[in-house]
Amino acid sequence: MPISAHGSSDARWIAPCLSDADSARCVRPRVLSRMRLREGPFITPCATARRASSGFTLLEMLVVLMIAGLLIAVVALAPSRNRRTDLNEEAQRLATLLESADDEAQVRSTSIAWEPVNGGYRFFQRTENGKWLPLADDVLGPHSWGTDVTGVSIRYTGGAGIQRVVFGEESIEVPVTITLQSGAVSLRVVGTGIGNFAVQRP
Repeated sequence: MPISAHGSSDARWIAPCLSDADSARCVRPRVLSRMRLREGPFITPCATARRASSGFTLLEMLVVLMIAGLLIAVVALAPSRNRRTDLNEEAQRLATLLESADDEAQVRSTSIAWEPVNGGYRFFQRTENGKWLPLADDVLGPHSWGTDVTGVSIRYTGGAGIQRVVFGEESIEVPVTITLQSGAVSLRVVGTGIGNFAVQRP
C-alpha cells in the first residue's frame, strides 16, 4: 500500500487506493484543491453566469427608464397630433367649400348661406319669396364632419356670434371667423372679406 510523504493525514486520504494509478487519481484532487486555495477562489463559468444574471447595472436601468419615458411621451402625444391633423384637413375642406359658395352666389345672383348642423353642415339658397331651402348638389350638398368636431362658432369681425354665414350677390364685405374645435384642439377658418378663406391657428 503506498504511503504519502506528507504524513498520516495524507495516508488516510490515499488509503483506499490499490495501485499507483489509483494513487495518482487520489492525489490529484488533493493537489488541485491545495493549488486553488493558494491561487485564490476558483470561479466557474456557471458562477460567472449567475453573477451576470443576478441584476441590472445602473447604466442598464437608466437606458430602460429612458426608453420607457420616450414610449410614454409618444403614446401621450399621438392622439393630440392626429386630432390636429384631422381637424386641419376638415378646416381646409370647409375653406374651399366656402369660397365655392361665394362664387356660386354671384353666378346665381342669389344669396347662399352656410350653417353648421348636428354632425356636419349644410348650404342653403334663398328663394324669391325669402325662404331658405337646403341645397342638394354634389358640391354644396349636406356634408358630415370628417373628424370629431365638438364645437363650432361663427363671428363677424367686431360683432356678436351668429348662426350662419351669408354670401350675397356681391362678394362678402365683412370678414368672418369660423372656429372649429375638436377636444382641446381648435382652428379658425377666416374670411378676408373678398371671398377668400384661410385656415389659421388661434
